[in-house]
Amino acid sequence: MKIYLVGGAVRDRLLGRPITERDWLVSGTTPEQLTALGYQQVGKDFPVFLHPKTHEEYALPRAQRDNINSDPVSIEEDLTRRDLTINALAQGPDGEIIDPCSGKDDLKNRILRHTPSFAEDPIRALRLARFAARYHGLGFHIAAESKQRVQQMAADGDLDNLVAERVWAEIAKALTEEHAHIFIKALHEMNVLATIMPEVDCLFGVPQQKYYHPEIDTGLHTLLTLQQACQISSDPQVRFAALVHDLGKGTTPARILPSHHGHEERGAKLLKSLCKRLRVPNAWRDLAIPVARYHLHCHRAFELRPKTLLKIVLGLDALRHPERFEQFLLVCKADVRGRTGMEDREYPQADFLRALYQAVIGVDAARISRSVSEPRHIAVRLHRERLQVIRQIKELWDKQELQVKSQ
Repeated sequence: MKIYLVGGAVRDRLLGRPITERDWLVSGTTPEQLTALGYQQVGKDFPVFLHPKTHEEYALPRAQRDNINSDPVSIEEDLTRRDLTINALAQGPDGEIIDPCSGKDDLKNRILRHTPSFAEDPIRALRLARFAARYHGLGFHIAAESKQRVQQMAADGDLDNLVAERVWAEIAKALTEEHAHIFIKALHEMNVLATIMPEVDCLFGVPQQKYYHPEIDTGLHTLLTLQQACQISSDPQVRFAALVHDLGKGTTPARILPSHHGHEERGAKLLKSLCKRLRVPNAWRDLAIPVARYHLHCHRAFELRPKTLLKIVLGLDALRHPERFEQFLLVCKADVRGRTGMEDREYPQADFLRALYQAVIGVDAARISRSVSEPRHIAVRLHRERLQVIRQIKELWDKQELQVKSQ
């Protein structure tokens, strides 16, 4: 029996990056022998074996993606079944690197290239884009022939029947990357985004008013907003909401372009459908939808009536989910900064709304409940007092603004 370190651990070791997990390949043995040694078998189509002490994954060389061949399979043959050349690497006990697909050269040249068996699993198209996002900061780029391979897969309909849960898993992982916008950009360029998130893909080429959006293209604005969200927050829920905040602009009637009147509510409706189709977790959905609906309200916060300002708080359900209000403000800040030449723009609306929110949650509902004789009047009284504290905050803020201007 011979044990090899394989895949991402070898890749990251050669790149000088920290290794977060290790996978192993075992030759010269059988599933029965591993089980006898105390390894725990998991999975059916392609079983792996958990080490009895470290619980790291050990696998036997395979000749096909979904099973283990009964005949002996070489390490090299197993490696060629993997997705990218930089992942088709193994390191033996003696330190020797086994590299049947020239992955070391691609690491050196910062190239993401597909292996001969890449198309066996169409989800690898998303993995390729995810690796482009992960290693963007190191100068990696997708090989031209790999882009063409994915484009052909998309044209052939190979991506049409991807399982929603697997698609979402890749999207969620990509949104944790520092350069998550590269994931979306790569998917768009390879014609994958049109299949998995057509609501986002159709934003590219849609014009906006140049006065507000010097970049003009809504798709580009979406990428810039996601990029800004990644810079100001590591929260993938914030990043997802930034990605989908303007979906309604993709359905704006051509006769009113480049204006996008009513895109907020259209976007919220599209989001409900997208989240249902991709099995998006409820917490992510419940932030993204009110962001789509109220992000322009946030930008115009100084102009809004107390009733509309309270509508934002209640629409976010922020009284029960206080973390959601800060997430909302972060997305709105990213939206404002996600415009060409406005990357460092201040966003005083956030501080104003934070003060307003603190005043609203400071209204003592228990006190009101005790002081009102008729239960049916409690909600009315509570609403009235919340509006009153919003008026007070707004008046105080306006006075401070006037003082600043007078100086």
